[in-house]
Amino acid sequence: MAMSMKKPSFFSRRVTKGATLGAALLFFVLGIFFWGSFNTAMEATNTLEFCISCHEMEDNVYQEYVPTIHHSNRSGVRASCSDCHVPKPWIHKMARKVQASNEVLHKILGTIDTPEKFDKKRLHLAKNVWKTMKATDSRECRNCHHFDSMNPEFQKPRARKQHLNAFKTGQTCIDCHKGIAHKNIRDQLTDEEIEELEKPNPDFIREVPKMYLDGLKKIEQQEKAEEEKAQALKVKAKAKKKAAKEKAEVETQKRIDAAVSAALSTATTSTPASKTVDTKAAKATQVTPPSATSKKPTPAPAPVATPSASAKSSADWSKVSGRDITVFYPGQSSMEWILTGKDHGGARPFVKMGDRCTTCHEKEVAKMGQKIVTGEKLEPAETLIPNKRGSIAVTVQATHDAENLYMRFEWENSEHTPAPFVEGGKMDSENEMKLAIMFAGAKVKYADQAGCWGTCHHDLNSMPHHPEGQNVVKYITESRTKIEVKGRRKKMRGGWDKRKTEEEIKTELASNHFMDISRYKSGTKTSEDGYVLGDRVMEGSQNTEFTATLDGDNWVVEMKRKLKSDKAGDITMELDKLYNFGFAIHDDHTSARFHHVSLGYKLGFDNDKAEVNATKQ
Repeated sequence: MAMSMKKPSFFSRRVTKGATLGAALLFFVLGIFFWGSFNTAMEATNTLEFCISCHEMEDNVYQEYVPTIHHSNRSGVRASCSDCHVPKPWIHKMARKVQASNEVLHKILGTIDTPEKFDKKRLHLAKNVWKTMKATDSRECRNCHHFDSMNPEFQKPRARKQHLNAFKTGQTCIDCHKGIAHKNIRDQLTDEEIEELEKPNPDFIREVPKMYLDGLKKIEQQEKAEEEKAQALKVKAKAKKKAAKEKAEVETQKRIDAAVSAALSTATTSTPASKTVDTKAAKATQVTPPSATSKKPTPAPAPVATPSASAKSSADWSKVSGRDITVFYPGQSSMEWILTGKDHGGARPFVKMGDRCTTCHEKEVAKMGQKIVTGEKLEPAETLIPNKRGSIAVTVQATHDAENLYMRFEWENSEHTPAPFVEGGKMDSENEMKLAIMFAGAKVKYADQAGCWGTCHHDLNSMPHHPEGQNVVKYITESRTKIEVKGRRKKMRGGWDKRKTEEEIKTELASNHFMDISRYKSGTKTSEDGYVLGDRVMEGSQNTEFTATLDGDNWVVEMKRKLKSDKAGDITMELDKLYNFGFAIHDDHTSARFHHVSLGYKLGFDNDKAEVNATKQ
């Protein structure tokens, strides 16, 4: 009789390689439990609480992080430590956790257990993070910030431009955004390190999203419309003010005429009894009698009118549109400062990509000037001027005829703010206001990008590296054999002592390598011509005439300049070309670098591409 076989239970069934279904299920459950426990424990190490559980983090980087927008902001979205420093992809996350074991070792060794030790290691630690972010195309930044979602309508002009550059050249977030959650120590990098860390990577080049281009077009149109509206309102207000002034002048003249007529009438109807009055006193006070041969009173002399600037310049400014240009207080921002990456975040776009200063800064100059004039940056405490305004809004108009260029500058005057580091508070007691305008062709280095800024160096009078006992005034790069830009190995920046020979400078002058400068002084009412090359050469005006009035609260300065000149140091202007120009205003009795300056602009003649267009009259 055959023995009956017992059927195996469900969990005893073999599934693969001899393993039973029950064993497989057990391992599966244990695996889920293990994975859940492991993942829970690992995620616990990603919390803010865990990250700052050691005082090295809580007392140092956490305190720097709390005031930033990544910790607290209007939308309530917080980026904690792990969001920036721990990758989300599992493999990269595990690699980072293994790497973190080295940090635990240094915690045990006490490598950074005091603020002093931490600061000594800060740059090294930061460079490690920056290098990693650079290599991963700022992967952790892009967990929240997506290029495809950027809307330039909500970005500052500088950000719009640089993000557009990033798309096209292959730059990544960390190139520009170092120190946004912790202490900024970018300025401790050498220029070579900055160059290596921030150079574009062709692998990161992206197509510019259509949404970004559409937003860019929209905001540019909107800003243009706002500017045109503001200009129209300004013109309307100006016309209203002018009409009110003319009406007041007419009323004043009527009162004067009436008073003169009354006085003359009294004089003609005087009776002989008046002879009893002291004859000498009467002669001293009486109005000139009417002519003996005429019964009509002698008409009163017409009031002497001061010739207006427009009368002298022969320009009808009512037919000329204006452009608002804001000049700002520059502090000690020299050309060398602009060109140095650790000082100026825009050095790379300026040097490598040829960006102009206006590209990034035109719409933020007022904020820049306020930061500088209050000492937040680029102005030492010992030369701060309390209550000094950081910027001045100037309306600039330009027109021309066959022989002359005419320009008109109008801005609001300010109350006196004494400079505490000057006896009497006035640097130039003789001149309340000075206006200087510089022109240059395309051949002068930096003129195309920075206007007249190329004349300002780190070693000029009252600048940081001014050599003691030397009088160093404006000069341009072409006049020096070398300019020390970076200040490596504690070298003084600039080139005051690297001047070319006089023969070489004459050659540069003949080659049109100079800045043509015209200047007006309000106190002495003098117009000056000159140029900047080896230094600033100022002479009596032969090519330019200025007139100026303080019209109520506004200064109005008008310039008449010959288009053609055969004098060395003068630019001959041709109507089919663009010219680089910038201007500076010394208000409130200031001198030297304590002025307000413009960025560099393009002047043209009947040219819509010009930023200041001189239209023909």
